[in-house]
Amino acid sequence: MNKTELIEHIAKQADISKAAATRALEALIGGVKTTLKKNGNVSIVGFGTFAVTKRASRTGRNPRTGAAIKIKAAKVPKFRPGKALKDHLN
Repeated sequence: MNKTELIEHIAKQADISKAAATRALEALIGGVKTTLKKNGNVSIVGFGTFAVTKRASRTGRNPRTGAAIKIKAAKVPKFRPGKALKDHLN
């Protein structure tokens, strides 16, 4: 499912216009991004938790030349599914 299909699904399920569903989805995504940018967590009970983790710098290899390159440390988003989501899938 892509973003357009998700918007259509939200509009149909909530009986709202696609424009309203788009605004709602954008608001959700924006809220998650803003919170993660501040190193916060977003927990949606029954769905899961979005968090930020830190990845240490490391040495990698250029696949074309085989030369060693240094990969900088980075913050990366992480999603942990909640128990209800796991149970629904199994």
